[in-house]
Amino acid sequence: MRFKDIVAECRPHQYIKNSFVVVGPLFSEQWTTDLLIRTVLAFAAFCAMASAVYCFNDILDIDADRRHPKKCRRPIARGTISVRFAWRMAIGLACIGLVLGLVVSSWAFLFVLAYAIVNLCYSFMWKHVPVIDVFLISAGFMLRLLTGTMGLGVTTSYWLLLCGLMLTLFLGFAKRYAELRAITDHIRSNKETTRKVLDSYTYEMINNFMTISAACTIISYSLYTVAPETISKHHTNYLIITVPFVIYGIFRYLFLLYKRNGGQDTARDILFDPHMLVTGVIWFVITILVLISV
Repeated sequence: MRFKDIVAECRPHQYIKNSFVVVGPLFSEQWTTDLLIRTVLAFAAFCAMASAVYCFNDILDIDADRRHPKKCRRPIARGTISVRFAWRMAIGLACIGLVLGLVVSSWAFLFVLAYAIVNLCYSFMWKHVPVIDVFLISAGFMLRLLTGTMGLGVTTSYWLLLCGLMLTLFLGFAKRYAELRAITDHIRSNKETTRKVLDSYTYEMINNFMTISAACTIISYSLYTVAPETISKHHTNYLIITVPFVIYGIFRYLFLLYKRNGGQDTARDILFDPHMLVTGVIWFVITILVLISV
C-alpha cells in the first residue's frame, strides 16, 4: 500500500465542494481572525468527513466499482487498499471531522454529524429511489452551507440559501445525466448498471429537472443581489454585476455535460476546465471588490 493510494482514496480534489462552507462568511463581511480560523476548521471538518464517506461508500460498492469502466481504478476496487484498512480510514476520518466540528461550535458539530447520517441513509436506503437520491445529495451541500452560516454564527439571505439548494439540485441531476449516458447498450440491456436508480430515469426527465433547477439558480441568485435586505446590508447595489458570471458558469457546465462528456465528476470539471476555473475566480474577485469598496 502506497501513500498516494491513501491520498487518492480520500479524493482531495473533491474538497472544492466544501467551499459551500465559505459562502456565509464571504457575504457576511464579518472578516475577523476568529471567523477566519473557525471557517478553516469547519472546511477541514467536512473534508475529513467527506473522505470518510468516500471510503465507506467504496467499501459498500466494491463489487459494482470493479465492473465500472472508471471506478475500477479506485484503490479499494483495485485492491491496493485492503477493506480492513479502509474501515480504519473511514472511522478515523469521521472522528476527526466530528472533533473539528465540535471545536467550531455545537451547531457545526450537529451539521457535520447530520452530513454523515444523510450519507448513511443515502447509501443504505435512498440511493435507489429516483429524485429523492438527488435531494439527499443536495442536502449534503446544504449542510455545508448551513455550517458556514448558523454553525459560524453568521446570518445570510434566504435567497442565497435557495440559490444553493437549486444549484446543488442542478449539479445532482447533471451527474445522473452523465451516469445514464455512460452506460453502454450492452450493460443497459442486461440490467447490469452500477446504479439501479438509473433504470428509473430518462434523458427527457433529467433534462427537464436540470432546466428547472438551472433557471431557479439564476433567478434566486439574481434576486439575492437586488434584494432590499442585501443592498441594505452591504450598502451597495453593484452585486448584480456578478450575475453574468453565474449564468456563464451554468451554461459552460451544460456545454461540458453535453459536448465534452462531463458531469460525472463535478469537482474535476470545475478544476480542470479553464473556462469554469477562470469564471469562478473572476466571480470571487469581483464579489470581494464590490463588498470591500463600500
